[in-house]
Amino acid sequence: MNGKHVAVLMGGFSSERPVSLSSGAACADALEAEGFRVTRVDVARDVASVLAALRPDVAFNALHGPFGEDGTIQGILEYLEIPYTHSGVLASALAMDKAQAKHVAAAAGVPVAEALVMDRRGFGPKHPMRPPYVVKPVSEGSSFGVVIVKEDQSHPPQVVTSSEWRYGDRIMVERYVAGRELTCGVMGDKALGVTEIIPQGHAFYDYDSKYVKGGSQHVIPAQVSPNIYQKIQTLALKAHQAIGCRGVSRSDFRFDDRTSGEGELIWLEINTQPGMTPTSLVPEMAQHAGLGFGEFLTWMVEDASCLR
Repeated sequence: MNGKHVAVLMGGFSSERPVSLSSGAACADALEAEGFRVTRVDVARDVASVLAALRPDVAFNALHGPFGEDGTIQGILEYLEIPYTHSGVLASALAMDKAQAKHVAAAAGVPVAEALVMDRRGFGPKHPMRPPYVVKPVSEGSSFGVVIVKEDQSHPPQVVTSSEWRYGDRIMVERYVAGRELTCGVMGDKALGVTEIIPQGHAFYDYDSKYVKGGSQHVIPAQVSPNIYQKIQTLALKAHQAIGCRGVSRSDFRFDDRTSGEGELIWLEINTQPGMTPTSLVPEMAQHAGLGFGEFLTWMVEDASCLR
């Protein structure tokens, strides 16, 4: 028996609540199987007083989206002096702001696509950038609010300026990079394997591709040249370190190999709270590296600390 008391933080109140509940349940079950004493905490606004009363040895952060992934819960855990998993306050806040994360990654030599940040209410009848381009909220995860504008579209997407838009007013307009969807996890100071994601019946790796069973096919190791494979691992580690991430992160890339030569490899974003569901990518990468799910989570618990 390990004996450590681990509070698994899950649920929360972002759009990604269902994903977090699924991640949290899988992690709690696996940690119990490893001998930890586990308390499942469905995070609400009173989480600080709940944790102050619980006083766990470690908080395992299985939250996704705003509050859980943007430095807020990390700040609460620092204040309570409860060691926690994943990245600290600054890296979490930085990675959640896609535009700022791109600036930092680019300054470290990581190739990114041209982009501009604007207020969605400033979207006029003219395209802000020559199509094809992608519109995405600056601070959302799980592909919420992502709109792809195709080459032949005569005007900007109207959904962005409509009253139905629920993803904040700051949006990023980014050059669309065609090609293959590749992703690479980082665990501590080492890059894990590279996975290719092939969405099944979806135009891109959207919410359903990510979380619905059979929504996407994961190919690990990705079938790319050894040179590109190694380059992705190097860039994922470089982005992780430049943004100041800790524990586990995952970087997403597009690789356009339709041209001659090495093709174009572009870093899209970093995820400081990668999914931990049965269909999630990083647990598969850990498995590929020889680490079972329970062993992988045990490493994360042992790695937990304050001042991350």
